[in-house]
Amino acid sequence: MNREDTAALAGETRAVPARAVLTLGYWNLYFLIKLILFWRELIGFHGFENLAFAAFLAAPIAVRAGRAWRTAIAIPAAIALAYYDSWLPPANRLLSQAGLVSGFSPAYLLELAGRFIDWNVIGMLALGWAACVIAMRIVRVGVLVFAVLVGVTVAGTVGRGTVAASAVSSPGARNEAASAVPADPDQALRAFYEHEQQRAVTFDHVDNAAPFDVVFLHICSLSWDDLQATGLDRHPLWKNMDFLFSHFNSAASYSGPAAIRLNRATCGQTPHRGLYDPAPDQCYLMPALKQAGFETNFALNHDGHFDDFLTLLRRQGVNAPLQPFTGIAAPLRAFDNTPIYDDFGVLSRWLETRRNSPTPHVALYYNSISLHDGNRIMAGANAHLSSRDSYRPRVEKLLNDLTGFMDRMQASGRRAIVIVVPEHGAAVRGDKFQIAGLRELPTPAITLVPVGVRIIGQDVTRTGPGAQIGTATSYLGLSQLVARLVKKPPYGPAGLNTADYVADLPATELVSENEDTVMMRANGKYMFRQGQSSWQEYAAASRSAGN
Repeated sequence: MNREDTAALAGETRAVPARAVLTLGYWNLYFLIKLILFWRELIGFHGFENLAFAAFLAAPIAVRAGRAWRTAIAIPAAIALAYYDSWLPPANRLLSQAGLVSGFSPAYLLELAGRFIDWNVIGMLALGWAACVIAMRIVRVGVLVFAVLVGVTVAGTVGRGTVAASAVSSPGARNEAASAVPADPDQALRAFYEHEQQRAVTFDHVDNAAPFDVVFLHICSLSWDDLQATGLDRHPLWKNMDFLFSHFNSAASYSGPAAIRLNRATCGQTPHRGLYDPAPDQCYLMPALKQAGFETNFALNHDGHFDDFLTLLRRQGVNAPLQPFTGIAAPLRAFDNTPIYDDFGVLSRWLETRRNSPTPHVALYYNSISLHDGNRIMAGANAHLSSRDSYRPRVEKLLNDLTGFMDRMQASGRRAIVIVVPEHGAAVRGDKFQIAGLRELPTPAITLVPVGVRIIGQDVTRTGPGAQIGTATSYLGLSQLVARLVKKPPYGPAGLNTADYVADLPATELVSENEDTVMMRANGKYMFRQGQSSWQEYAAASRSAGN
């Protein structure tokens, strides 16, 4: 690097001869770092934008004031371009969530910051920086950087790669007649939602049925990928399920939308933008069960204040009084330092209250955030662990608590249909697009969740094996199964044959959404779109699309 180049970068006031050649100076380091990160698939790379920025930086400017202005413009532009190239959520999304992030505890914010640090990458960048500094004394590195930028751009490997969406299969239900094959993902998405608007499930009344309850255990932050990462995918809880969905899509990766989707499970899937609008009366799950003859109950293991979660549930028709927490232990503290109450304690309290109720049929909605990212164990051998490191022991305790609750209910003589349905996963492993814990992109690793239904009762006679439902399914299929169990309760001498209940359950292809992102599966591949950008293949998931 010559003295003129150094002066241009530093904004010195000395004039530069008009004969100065194109050079990037120390901006070579900026592009080198980004190219290394792109090579490691840690960021995307928008070739034309980066090439234009490099040309802006390299153009000779003879006027000293012009060089100063260029530096002043270049620094914020470089930051913005680096963010644009990253896999981070769109900046407007971050700004819209600033109020929620401000409620995180300092310890959790520090832990999140640490997840962005990869010492292997930092070491590689340091070596690259040293090599670039040495090389700039020998050759014109800027020429090489320009050549690489041009090559990457021309090769078409920049950014996140727009997917050519030829022969995209219709995302309608697999067990129903397929419509014409759409030619592109946008058309496929429209066809999916048009189809979903026509689907609904109704519950028959239970006037003359034997007493039994329906219990929904809505669990935050638990996916199949999380279970596999922790080695708990074979926990006895899952083995004891009478019905187990292995390809159930939660369709969301945040608690609020997931709670709405479950509580509107009697209708087809709604686009994210429609979740916060009123739905037809028949679409609300708990009111539908109330009309079918069930008294509704409501319990949480948290106060529901974060993101106004309690109010959101009330708007979905979960209007029963909230069970109090008096006398229940709180072994966890949430990411905002509020208490999280013991799952077994809360559910046992409900069971004790239920024993004293003469109501023959009760429908309970229970929500647990014990597994949420950022939670801390307050006492015991695991109290020193970070939120990420404590995830496995928290999962194990939760699964043990749910098993214990079901076993206690079984021993009490009560009958119940117990449904375990997670809101979304925890993203405990993360991927190249998102650090661990970040769920802005609703990937299959986050939205494919384990859903199980266990029939509780001392007069249940099982006449066949448990049912494994492996087709692409979502809330409509689950509500249809529950409706069939309500219509024909699996108690008494007829026995429980799971095959009688799962035939032709409504299937739902994978379409998941957040406020600014949509993910869908089409023709064996997963694709996503953020905002108004082009569709891109989510290759990490597509490689295992057959699961």
